[in-house]
Amino acid sequence: MPTRRELLKASSLAMFGSLMAGPETASSHSPDAQAAGAAARGPVKPARLRQGDTVGLVMPSFAQWDPVPLDILLDTLTALGLKAKTGRHIFDRRGYFAGRDEDRAADVNAMFADPDVRAIHCVRGGWGAARLLPLLDWSAVSQNPKILVGYSDITALLLACYARTGLVTFHGPVGASTWNAFNLDWMKRVLWNAEAATFANAKEANDTLVPVRNRTQTITEGKASGRLLGGNLTVLTTIIGSGYLPDFKDCILFLEDVEEAPYRLDRMFTQLALAGILGKAKGIVWGTCDKCSPGEGFGSLTVPDILADHVRPLGVPAYAGAMIGHVDRQFTLPLGTQVEIDADAGTMTMLESAVL
Repeated sequence: MPTRRELLKASSLAMFGSLMAGPETASSHSPDAQAAGAAARGPVKPARLRQGDTVGLVMPSFAQWDPVPLDILLDTLTALGLKAKTGRHIFDRRGYFAGRDEDRAADVNAMFADPDVRAIHCVRGGWGAARLLPLLDWSAVSQNPKILVGYSDITALLLACYARTGLVTFHGPVGASTWNAFNLDWMKRVLWNAEAATFANAKEANDTLVPVRNRTQTITEGKASGRLLGGNLTVLTTIIGSGYLPDFKDCILFLEDVEEAPYRLDRMFTQLALAGILGKAKGIVWGTCDKCSPGEGFGSLTVPDILADHVRPLGVPAYAGAMIGHVDRQFTLPLGTQVEIDADAGTMTMLESAVL
């Protein structure tokens, strides 16, 4: 009897056979020219999610060797009243990647071209999404705007889609993330209910006198508004100069990372500054950086030191500790929409809905 995985793969082959978009249509114009055109047109908002909609599942980066998280994701989508459609190559593997670059790109292209798919959820991150950017069919993305969700390595896709087409994309849990009440609540508020929500960290005292977890810290006081852009610091700096980044002028820049030594964070912030990105921001939000400690001894800067060196001198409102990044509970943030941050309160408020 065929396994569930075999059935899924067989059904995906049948459903996607006629929808595979070839990479030859991916780059009829230069990345810089298309990014400039998208910026001039303004943000394109996808349709909101509704019960009964189909969600396409893709693996743009690392392979998912353990099938259990995918089973959990499929069960979760069913419980939410959604249907799942898996990419043709979702179970492929080439080294640490979920298959060849052209095959991973073909799955993304097929999901955008498929009229039955209303949203695209990246199952996991890792590394490799940036390798797909020259292979994506940007015309298909532009003509079929739909929800695209993920974080970490998926930052490359989120920023590139906005830069090349103006599509509002969503920095939120990947499919293999923990599907807890916090994550579900934020995804529903932003993607289903079209709320112009205020992102405020959960305040939990538990058995302590005052809240201890999820605290924010003000770097520079004040309020600022602008277009929300950002994502994983490592991935963002990796594609500087590629033509797949939007213009960061007057943006609210949010950043996060994981398992990075402070000297590497310092190096990447320096790169952002030298590239002119930091200086364009009207406000900055630092999320979390799990396992980014300075290590033993006193020969290292700390993450607060680095933020003080690179963010505080900008003089723009900024705060740290937002529930963004490699944490079990995280916000679903809409890239490309207008937001206002309050660095004193440690909050970010959407000034418009992100979906139609």
